[in-house]
Amino acid sequence: MYSAEKLREIINNEIDRRLAQLSARKPEELYAPVKYSLGAGGKRLRPVLLLTSFNLFSDEIEKALPAAIAVEVFHNFTLLHDDIMDKAEMRRNNPTVHVKFSENNAILSGDAMAFLSYQYLAEYHTPQLFDVVDLFTKTALQVCEGQQYDMDFENRMDVTEEEYLEMIRLKTAVLLGCSLKAGALLAGTSGETAQQLYNYGINLGMAFQLQDDWLDTFGNQKDFGKKIGGDILANKKTWLLIKALEKASGQAKTSLTYWLDAKEYAETEKINSIIAVYNELGIKMLGEEKIKFYFNAAEKIVQDLPVSELRKAPLQKFGRSMLGRSV
Repeated sequence: MYSAEKLREIINNEIDRRLAQLSARKPEELYAPVKYSLGAGGKRLRPVLLLTSFNLFSDEIEKALPAAIAVEVFHNFTLLHDDIMDKAEMRRNNPTVHVKFSENNAILSGDAMAFLSYQYLAEYHTPQLFDVVDLFTKTALQVCEGQQYDMDFENRMDVTEEEYLEMIRLKTAVLLGCSLKAGALLAGTSGETAQQLYNYGINLGMAFQLQDDWLDTFGNQKDFGKKIGGDILANKKTWLLIKALEKASGQAKTSLTYWLDAKEYAETEKINSIIAVYNELGIKMLGEEKIKFYFNAAEKIVQDLPVSELRKAPLQKFGRSMLGRSV
């Protein structure tokens, strides 16, 4: 069995190898942003999940390594385009690709990464490849659907909690579910067990995205890797804001409405003022409870997997570490 730390090391070494190959490809301007994005590090959550899932059933993880790299390349492609749409300036404590290069570079290099991910995915010729490609393609479309919903929400003030949860399921959770199910399929496992792993990824992804939103407001910038309060400044319809609008009345409602409508403001003042409303309404604790709900659902699924405790221990440990939990 491989630990998550060892799998991450294997993945990083493989990414370095492939980046060296990309260095020889022309035009250099197309591949430089790709190398910059993939070389900036990151948690490698999705490829680690894919290899960990594969490792539940097989120790020959090198067979699943191309698929793991494909998932990571695809994920980073979405980040390039998301950062443009969100006007984000920082990613992993570095300037985002469109800031470092240009928006046009980020769009085109992102497109190249999407196609590279399919090229890498197809490297391991196995009877399960068609099912994995089908899953990957369905997931890619769902991620785009989730991003569209996220964009649509920018112009709405009536986004419901149910709509938001469906958006993050599509935008974030399905790729984690895909990674886990793909690992199981590549190992020759199908049916109920592969679906259980997919469902585990969905719940883990929901908890992870809710925590990401929570950290954007209540986290530490150095640890988070992005500017704190970015969602607040962008008036993003996060679960925190949706719940605050649902609960607010009186002065709290007036304050939220004022800052959401404001066109000119000091950024720090807006962030601090909305956080003050959140604190008044108990949104911080409610957010923590929602994260815990999905985390517990994920834990229940992995506990019920028809795999030995020894085999699934690394998966449980890694899932907990994603959310900074020890139990």
